[in-house]
Amino acid sequence: MERRVVITGLGVITPIGKNMEETWEGIKEKRCGIDEITQIDTTNFKTKLAAEVKGYDPLLYFDNKQVKRLDRCTQFAIIAAKEALKNSGINQNNTDYDRAGIYVSSGIGGLKTIEEQCKVNFEKGNKRISPMFIPMAIANMPAGNIAIELGLKGESMAILTACASSTHAIGEAYKTIKLGKEDVVLAGGTEAAICEIGIGGFENMKALSTSIDKNRASIPFDKERNGFVMGEGAGILVLEELKHALSREAKIYAEVIGFGATTDAYHITSPCPNGEYSAKAMIRAMEEANITPEKIDYINAHGTSTYLNDSTETKAVKLAFGGYSEKVMMSSTKGNTGHLLGAAGAVEAAICVKSIEDQLVPPTINYMVKDEECDLDIVPNELRRTKIDTVMSNSLGFGGHNASIIIRKYANI
Repeated sequence: MERRVVITGLGVITPIGKNMEETWEGIKEKRCGIDEITQIDTTNFKTKLAAEVKGYDPLLYFDNKQVKRLDRCTQFAIIAAKEALKNSGINQNNTDYDRAGIYVSSGIGGLKTIEEQCKVNFEKGNKRISPMFIPMAIANMPAGNIAIELGLKGESMAILTACASSTHAIGEAYKTIKLGKEDVVLAGGTEAAICEIGIGGFENMKALSTSIDKNRASIPFDKERNGFVMGEGAGILVLEELKHALSREAKIYAEVIGFGATTDAYHITSPCPNGEYSAKAMIRAMEEANITPEKIDYINAHGTSTYLNDSTETKAVKLAFGGYSEKVMMSSTKGNTGHLLGAAGAVEAAICVKSIEDQLVPPTINYMVKDEECDLDIVPNELRRTKIDTVMSNSLGFGGHNASIIIRKYANI
């Protein structure tokens, strides 16, 4: 009999909150975390807005030595992981840390460190490059540093599938626990790429919104959408084998019941136009969960606010859900948080868990102009209080990576 996998801990740091409680309140208050970029001088950029973690002071979380040795993305990951572990109640008295893993991803890794050290190289020469450059920059270091910080000694890895990274991390953690390889896995992602090279790279490929109105920049499914808004932060979920959670009388938030992943094999940045393989990821997740589309109450869409993503994802949902696609609720919370790239899926999964807990569907905020190509029920502008048992969260990444997870209200059956 396959082991059941439940969610027992949540931790996030986002543009709308420094922890899970603040972030969920931000969703309920329909708060937009987008504002003028403060981390760089945007004089020479068309992009003026991003979704930064507001008022972040690393010295509130780390000592000065740690701050100098941890890239911002790793700092965010450790903060979210500590919150998630504390929230779960897991400790060395109730859990074998040799069977507790860390699957924490980042789409890009320590991009700010890479930029800073390249400048050092150009201006002062290679002898001045920091010996901490590589350990700060490589994308597995959020996972590695979480392990060191928390003492978890199970399998540790970083799954890199661009903007699908943290959904893949959750999905692979779910499979690992089902197979009996670990009892607990901290799964999620982190990102901190708001820097000159990050903004410049996405801007030059025409991916970012150039709006100067923070309420009309990240506008998923709106006909006037013109690109995504870069976000930053981290999201970590504690996944745990059910019997292990019950044995220590843990609070169980929800259960992961399905995961599906596919590849478009089409283009390095553009999704396959007909949405066929992102639809198949959703179908695979539903098949693994042994449910029909009618059992899905809500979809947290990838919904990036780019023209191609939103129209293609709409087609994909129609393919996967058939006639029920007209009835299922589907919103994007990237109007609140911006696009957290490799961390997006985990933050959105955490939001889905809170949605189930509070029986609230998050709205797609700042929506104004209907797009005939995005004609599903996107829950525009207002929270919806309704019965929610089962939700799907979708993530799509450059390179054609598609990932879908299904989370259900826990029932002791």
